[in-house]
Amino acid sequence: REESKDAVAECISAGIKPIMITGDHKVTAAAIAKRIGILKDESEACEGAVIENMSDEELQDFVEGISVYARVSPEHKIRIVRAWQEKGNIVSMTGDGVNDAPALKQANIGVAMGITGTEVSKDAASMVLTDDNFSTIEKAMEEGRGIYVNIKKSILFLLSSNFGEIITMFVAVLLSLETPLKASHILWVNLITDSLPALALGVDKNDPASLMRKKPRDPNEGLFAHGGWLFTVFYGMLISAITLYAFHKGGQTYAFTVLGVSQLFHAIGMRDRDKSVLRMNHLDNPFMILAFFLGLALQVMVTEVPYFVRAFQTVQLSFGEWRWLLGISAIPLLMHEILLLPRLISGNRKKQ
Repeated sequence: REESKDAVAECISAGIKPIMITGDHKVTAAAIAKRIGILKDESEACEGAVIENMSDEELQDFVEGISVYARVSPEHKIRIVRAWQEKGNIVSMTGDGVNDAPALKQANIGVAMGITGTEVSKDAASMVLTDDNFSTIEKAMEEGRGIYVNIKKSILFLLSSNFGEIITMFVAVLLSLETPLKASHILWVNLITDSLPALALGVDKNDPASLMRKKPRDPNEGLFAHGGWLFTVFYGMLISAITLYAFHKGGQTYAFTVLGVSQLFHAIGMRDRDKSVLRMNHLDNPFMILAFFLGLALQVMVTEVPYFVRAFQTVQLSFGEWRWLLGISAIPLLMHEILLLPRLISGNRKKQ
């Protein structure tokens, strides 16, 4: 297929090594593999007979330098898959015939062809490719990476925001201060300025090119890998600090407002921890735009509408107070930009 060449290139840039295993002649297999970008040099192609008498240990060393296997048997396919697995790799195997079934079963993820595939291969596989197109596998990997990234963003956002609330109350108790937040305030923040942005982050449209330039993650890697814990603690303490500062300046209403609105700003930066907010395409996620302005409108409502002012025991704020509070609340987003400065400067130098 014409689109296979681009799909193979995307897989290689994503840290995935495509390997062709076929029963066809070596010359035919090598010609096709070269055309779609799997094979670079003839030395990377071999016939199944070459590995016939190799031990498993010898095969593990051998597979590193081979991209095309021709004239292979079902047993050869299993051994090749197992050799990569024993080297600590996650292996996906595609196939359509009865002879592919054992290797499909052995692989971490067996993918059978839905149109040309036999029932035996489909039963042995973990997934069935309904259009028999390799590029669909690449798109599925891209989608899977995006889903994982969105889950991680939502969880880190919620944990850092809630950690900020916990630290705010904990510090107030330690310093014997008046309670900076009422129970109704915390409940409101959790329901509105936590939940709405978290839902928006869960359906965020990520940059496909950026996702597919990264190496596959370790399956044992936790959500807090790559500085996740430090990120959560840092932003939690930052949100707590500005909330307590607002409380010191103007009381519970100030603290309540800053806590809620700062999390809305924090969510914007959470869309991409590696990209400036000025370089994000905010129209890609209209739900985040809706969550931000709806959350802000609801926060205004609890300080300006008399019924809600009485219900939440807040006080009405002037335009000047709102302007100051919005400025304080935007500090998490400002910090997002500041933390990216070294990386942006380094990137600009490389381009020069």
